[in-house]
Amino acid sequence: MRQSKVQTRQVHTRLSTQLNARQGTPLDTRLGRAAVQIFAANERMNQVLIEHLDPAAWRAKPPGKARTIVAIFTHMHNVRTKWVRLTAPHLKVPRQLDRAHCTPKQARSGLAESAARCGEMLAEALGGGGGRVERFLRDGWGRPWPVGVEMLCYMISHEAHHRGQVCMLAHQMGFPLPIDVTSGLWNWEKLWKTCGWPGGPGE
Repeated sequence: MRQSKVQTRQVHTRLSTQLNARQGTPLDTRLGRAAVQIFAANERMNQVLIEHLDPAAWRAKPPGKARTIVAIFTHMHNVRTKWVRLTAPHLKVPRQLDRAHCTPKQARSGLAESAARCGEMLAEALGGGGGRVERFLRDGWGRPWPVGVEMLCYMISHEAHHRGQVCMLAHQMGFPLPIDVTSGLWNWEKLWKTCGWPGGPGE
């Protein structure tokens, strides 16, 4: 577990560096910077859940027709790659993850990469600097949205929904997450600092 924590910290240091590198550019308005920080905090929640999951829960068969936990996390990453491919094709689109073979370590690394691309996409869309992102395509079947805070809300809502599924399934299958982990998802001040920003939300 100690090695896992070190690896996760390294992944987040890399992500924080990538996102902080965008500060000081013409795109660095308050809204754009806040969007990048919010999505990075959102990603930190994903990393915390994977890090603290019982390894036996990763591929355990849930009741009914629910997805496995590995399928949920690979889905989250793969949907992000679709958002980037459709909305900001000029950015490097991360490779998709295969739920049949994906390990927790691979999921953490893949999610960190796709979070960085989403952060770049949000900075261009909401930074007010005339970037190339002018509309948000969440899927091929949906009509495009003009970029705005609705885009960020949709992205966060999608991931929060699936994090709730993960917590519920882990509990149902006999692998409940520690209370300090689930309650820690609400400690945004700590999430902010873990992502590399000394201030809290809104500062």
